[in-house]
Amino acid sequence: MPAVSILFLHGLRENIARHIASYTPQGFDTTILDGDTSVAEQVEAVAAADYLIVYAAPLPDEVLRAARRARLVQLLAAGYDRMNLALMRELGIPCANNGGANSRAVADQTVLLMLALYRRLLVAVKSTREGTWNRPIDGKNTFEMAGKLVGILGMGSIGAQVARRVQGFEASVQYHDLNRLTVEAERELQVTGVSLEELFRTSDILTCHTPLTAGTRHIVNAERLASMKPTAILINTSRGPVVSQAALTESLRRGEIAGAGLDVFEQEPLTSDNPLLKMDNVVATPHSAGTTWDAWSRRAEFA
Repeated sequence: MPAVSILFLHGLRENIARHIASYTPQGFDTTILDGDTSVAEQVEAVAAADYLIVYAAPLPDEVLRAARRARLVQLLAAGYDRMNLALMRELGIPCANNGGANSRAVADQTVLLMLALYRRLLVAVKSTREGTWNRPIDGKNTFEMAGKLVGILGMGSIGAQVARRVQGFEASVQYHDLNRLTVEAERELQVTGVSLEELFRTSDILTCHTPLTAGTRHIVNAERLASMKPTAILINTSRGPVVSQAALTESLRRGEIAGAGLDVFEQEPLTSDNPLLKMDNVVATPHSAGTTWDAWSRRAEFA
């Protein structure tokens, strides 16, 4: 009996792609194809595939329409906002995301961004290297997480991991999610569900962990930023367009909030002339929160 055919379409380094393909179970055969190959090559390859695995590569409509044998498009990421779900529905091809595989990694980086802002880490490192020692640390501009109220926008797998981590720093947690947790789940996680307005108005740290949908695009906008405490910080490790980048830039300029830790942006990669990169109360990373060696294996196992 011939092996079941998997096409792995990716935008990764080749050694990472091979590592993921090494998890192919017995009875399956995985073909690795770089997302930079021509559409014609992709069309030819996908036509013979029983399953598609996709990560960090576009899946053009022309290629998707050629997937006549495909039983499933399996993503290695939690987000599905880049997929043409309407076309998949038309073609009758299910699409599965990979929620939870990178939740620990993203939660770790979320807390890292919080601490980097609270302790002015980048400014302190720069000062140490330049020989001005602790001059930027004036005794009034660094903070502890203990006693702070962390607001989580989106209480999914990553949101829950963040809640557990910040509680280890003696912070309290509130959250907002369209699907509120059960009373038992809230009690177990030690979190409190609140309205969206209260989340923005009362949180000392507001961290975004919602998927990008029509309803969450620019959910962090000028009006909601203006309602936050001037001492509050914003973290986004979800999807760039969840936050209005223009509104955030202006809010930081006006001092409406104290700082921002960002791993995702509306346009990626971020250009070097972006005004956010010139602010010392912004910590920016290159959409790398979910990228750890440990997470690749979980992505592959889940897929």
